Amino acid sequence: MSSESRQHVRWFRNSAPYINAHRGRTFVLMFGGEAALHPNFANIIHDIALLNSLGIRLVLIHGARSQIAARLEQADVSSDFHEGVRITTNEALGPVREAVGALRTDIEARLSMGLPNSPMQGAGIRVCSGNFITAKPIGVVDGVDFQHTGRVRRVDTGAINRHLDAGDIILISPLGYSPTGEVFNLALEDVAVHTAASLGADKLLLFGEQPGITDRRGELVRQCDLAEALQLLRELDESEQTHLLHTARQACTAGVERCQIISYSEDCALLQELFTHDGSGTLVGSDDFEQARGASIEDVGGILELIEPLERDGVLVKRSREMLETEIGQFRLLERDGRIIACAALYPFPEHGSGELACIVTHPDYRGSDRGQRLLSELEQEAAGQGLDRVFVLTTQTAHWFLEQGFVEVDLDELPAERQSLYNLQRNSKVFLKKLSN
Repeated sequence: MSSESRQHVRWFRNSAPYINAHRGRTFVLMFGGEAALHPNFANIIHDIALLNSLGIRLVLIHGARSQIAARLEQADVSSDFHEGVRITTNEALGPVREAVGALRTDIEARLSMGLPNSPMQGAGIRVCSGNFITAKPIGVVDGVDFQHTGRVRRVDTGAINRHLDAGDIILISPLGYSPTGEVFNLALEDVAVHTAASLGADKLLLFGEQPGITDRRGELVRQCDLAEALQLLRELDESEQTHLLHTARQACTAGVERCQIISYSEDCALLQELFTHDGSGTLVGSDDFEQARGASIEDVGGILELIEPLERDGVLVKRSREMLETEIGQFRLLERDGRIIACAALYPFPEHGSGELACIVTHPDYRGSDRGQRLLSELEQEAAGQGLDRVFVLTTQTAHWFLEQGFVEVDLDELPAERQSLYNLQRNSKVFLKKLSN
C-alpha cells in the first residue's frame, strides 16, 4: 500500500467517531447565492450527498441576492434598500421569484445527478422543496413601506421532519407564503435562524467566502462562546464575516447549540469541519453559561466534593485538602452556573517530554455529554503548547474510556523515572499513553 493510501485510510479511521456521532443528527446548511456561483459549489454538492449517505438529516437553505440583482438589472427594475434590507416592490417581485425559482431548480438538478465515475454515482437523493415557511410582511418601518419583503412567521417543522425521517434532503428558498396567498421576499439569515431553532437542529453551518472568522490580527478564531462573539462583533469592521457571526450568535441565542462558519470557496472545508478534530472554520457555541477555566484556591472545596465519592470507591487516589491546595494550578475545571461539574489535572514532566493526566471526573448529573472529552482535549492542547509530545494516565477502572479517546496501553518503563518511583504496586494501575500531534 502506498503512503498516500495509508494516509487516506488513517484519515478514514480517525473520522469514524464523528461519523457515529453525526448519524441521525439534524444539520441546517445556509449558503448565499454567491456560493452557488462559485466553481467549488459542485464539490459542496458532492459533500452534501456524502453527508446524506451517512445518515445525517439535512436542511439546505439557499440565498439568491446576486441572482436577484442580476434579474432586476435585466428587467430594468430598480430596487432600493433601507437599513440593509431590500424593498420588494410589485415590479421587483416578479424578477425576485424568477431568480429564486431558477436557482432552486438548479440546486435540485445538481443534487439529482448520478453519473457513473463521479462522486454522485448511485446517490439516489430525494430533494423536497415546498411551502414550509409561513411569512408576514415587515410592513412600514421609519415611514418606509417594505411591501413584499417579509419576515418568518412560522416554520412547518412537522412536515419537514416527516421528510427528514424518510431520508429526504429539504431545500428551502428565501421566499415565504402567507395564509392569504401572498409571496414575500425573505432575508436568508432570518429563514436560517428560525428554521434551525424551530427544528432544534444540532448544528447550523454557515457558508462564507473566507475560512471562518478572523480577528484583528488576521488569525482564524477556532471557537468562541456568545460573549466572545459579541466582543468580536464590536472589534471587527462590518463585512460578510461579521454578518455571519451575527447570524450565528442569533441562532445560538435562539437555542441552537452549535453554529459553524466555514468557507464555500475552499474544497473539503465542510468535511474537514465535521470530521476532523481541528475543523476548518469557526465554531460558535451557545453554552457560555458552561465555561472551562483554570482552577484557583477557592475551588478546592468544590473539587473535593466532586472527587471524594470516586476516592471512596477506589477509582481515584485520595488527595488531601493540603495536597489539592498545593497542586491547584495543575487543575482545569468546567463550571456551570457557578458550580464545578467536571475537573481534570495535568502534571508535566518536561525533561521526559510527557505529561500525566489525572483526576478526570464529571459530576454524575452531567455525565454522557462529552464533558470529560472536552477537558481531556483542552489539557492535550495545553500539553502540546508546553512542548510535550505525549500524555499518559494511570487507571484501575476506566481503561476502556481512555482506549476510546485514542490511548494505548504501555509498560511501566514508558513512564518518567520520577513517576515510576511513585508507582503504587498495591493499586496495580494500568498505564495508557497517547502521542500528541504538535
